[in-house]
Amino acid sequence: MKQATHTSQKADVYARVTERIVADLAAGVRPWMKPWSSSGAGSVSRPLRHNGTPYRGVNVLLLWGEAQAKGFTSSTWMTYRQAQEIGAQVRKGEEGSLVVYAERYTKSEANELGEESERVAFMKGYVVFNVEQIEGLPAKYSEPVAAPSKRVALHEAAEAFFAATGARFCYGGDRAFYAPSRDFVQMPLPEAFRDVESFAATKAHELIHWTGAAARNAREFGARFGDRAYAFEELVAELGAAFLCADLGITPEVRADHAAYLACWLEVLKDDKRAIFSAAAHAQRAVDYLQALQGASHVEPLAA
Repeated sequence: MKQATHTSQKADVYARVTERIVADLAAGVRPWMKPWSSSGAGSVSRPLRHNGTPYRGVNVLLLWGEAQAKGFTSSTWMTYRQAQEIGAQVRKGEEGSLVVYAERYTKSEANELGEESERVAFMKGYVVFNVEQIEGLPAKYSEPVAAPSKRVALHEAAEAFFAATGARFCYGGDRAFYAPSRDFVQMPLPEAFRDVESFAATKAHELIHWTGAAARNAREFGARFGDRAYAFEELVAELGAAFLCADLGITPEVRADHAAYLACWLEVLKDDKRAIFSAAAHAQRAVDYLQALQGASHVEPLAA
């Protein structure tokens, strides 16, 4: 009975999360493409837990979507109990937002070797509130995030991040793409872009594709997505680029050439309730891979 309950909870969480993302996509909204504050400093950020720890994976998408839908400008979230523990109170009538986490339990079942225990993973959901829904919070939760003092320095930091990965970048032409056969990222010259943020965000997208090579994250979607595998890889790259842009403090780029993928993404998500979890997990793994390369090399940025 316990196993059936956990299975039901997991299926429900998968369905609830997928339904939310599908609703956003059906409305033409990509919840990962406006993860910045709409007032004040307007800085880009991942959603944050009450202690300042950034959310990861699919929870980033969920809370970015909630912030857009409800007009929140703060990136910080906490549970009802966490608010109470610091002497604050969620305002009456406020509606919470779903986030998820993976947990394991041990079930007793003898196998052919006589072993009695097995750990089983399952997904659970819980509710958080944006700090703008809570009264009586300490002042630190209402202080606006300081804007970067020098935007140029911010972009220089992004370029240093890209260079430290050791990826090979080539410049010229009018297309941005990753070439698996020769293992390089092709980029138009920076002056071809609207601004330096657009250039850096596009570079981040192609770098996520670069992580999928066999020698790195070895992303292969195989029979699960069939002829939709290419579109699914583009979804992973969009999510990964959005996560990475948030970490670097730059605005994600909405790729006009990806409009054709929206219908396919909707089909995939409707058919497979776990697809958005898988895409977010692959995206997070790609960003983790790139983060792990920082400081591991001293590669100078390639000249344009």
